[in-house]
Amino acid sequence: MPDGSDGSDWLALLRSHTDRLAAVVASADLDAPVTHCPGWSVRDLVVHVGGVHQWAAHAVTAGTPDLRPTPPAPDEHSLAAWYARQAAHLLHVLSSTPAAAPAWTLDATDRTAGFWRRRQVHEVAMHTWDAEEAVDRPTAYDPALAWDGVLEVAEVLYPRQVRLGRVDPLPAAVRLVATDVPGDVTVGAGRELEVRDRAEVLLRLLWHRADTSTLDPQVAEVLSGALAP
Repeated sequence: MPDGSDGSDWLALLRSHTDRLAAVVASADLDAPVTHCPGWSVRDLVVHVGGVHQWAAHAVTAGTPDLRPTPPAPDEHSLAAWYARQAAHLLHVLSSTPAAAPAWTLDATDRTAGFWRRRQVHEVAMHTWDAEEAVDRPTAYDPALAWDGVLEVAEVLYPRQVRLGRVDPLPAAVRLVATDVPGDVTVGAGRELEVRDRAEVLLRLLWHRADTSTLDPQVAEVLSGALAP
């Protein structure tokens, strides 16, 4: 897994995943509902991701989160082409900006442009899975990438949600143990519960995209809040 020291691997991953999403969009039914984003169609999902790319690029170039993304024009003939342009702009910004350069980020301990290389890979990977699942073509996550996504939620996104008052601290600790890659991490504090599964399943569980019917009901309840934005 890339360590982010120079960002080269993250940029390659970002290019690969944005290309994959653009390819899905090019052949998808844009009106297909997105299962885990209630009320969204594939079209809505892609406009969202393209807007997030604009926002992330602005966070790097302007150093603030103050941007209202620009959606596709009403006469845009190809949503896939529009999305590809947003992805290309983000890639240009991130590849031309040193990873150590200052930027506004979601992590108070990492105010560098390199933060967005990792964050946008995870953004696109999850939403590409959403789009593929909406048209019955989901593909498996790379286990190492999925596990890094678990760490991002546990170490960056969940603490931020608590810090901003968006969710209360978890009433118990949940230890997440991957069965296909080395790794375990605990989210929350207090009495400890445990979940063991493939890294992809653990990641989708944290993002509310996994079946919880076979989980310990206590675990399902503890993880039912918005651990990530």
